[in-house]
Amino acid sequence: MVSQERAERTRQRLLQAAATEFAQHGYGGTSLQRISSAAGVTMGALTFHFPTKIDLAGAVHAHGSALTRAAVEHVAAAQADATDGDHDTTPVLQRVIGVTHALARLLHEEATVRAAGRLSRERTLGQVDWNDSWLPCVDELLERAGRKKELRAGVDPAIVALLTRYLVSGLEASAQPAGGCPSHLRKLGEVWDVVLSGAT
Repeated sequence: MVSQERAERTRQRLLQAAATEFAQHGYGGTSLQRISSAAGVTMGALTFHFPTKIDLAGAVHAHGSALTRAAVEHVAAAQADATDGDHDTTPVLQRVIGVTHALARLLHEEATVRAAGRLSRERTLGQVDWNDSWLPCVDELLERAGRKKELRAGVDPAIVALLTRYLVSGLEASAQPAGGCPSHLRKLGEVWDVVLSGAT
């Protein structure tokens, strides 16, 4: 039991060290030697848990995507619970905005989430895409907004979803680790104000 706990702690240290390296340097700029050194474990221990760099990248991506999915589902559920009984008083688009704020915070705070985004952007794992961990929730919310006539006449929910994807892609590409200057966190509300009110 003790050895299993030690092995799990080693695995978690490796995942965090790899996430930091992948997020900062990308897949091509990251070496297993640097990851093992950052995690404080031997190369033998690293390859015991993750035989190849692509295995390690896949595990980091899966962890970051799972964190993202859980956070987005939590935000959507919390906002739904905040409604007035059976009458849904929270505008659906406000829930979408809440999801983007949650993603911005997550990208700022979690190295595995930043790494998952970058690995997807680099197509490191082929068609595996970090956006799949949050975009379906946004698509569903916006389809609901369309059905409830919450969007202006003629506005296609799919286009709003695409705009949201572009916005989150920008957040992901500019995300800095905790301790940095998260200017995108401060500006996100202003960006949504322009979207909601229009530029002209």
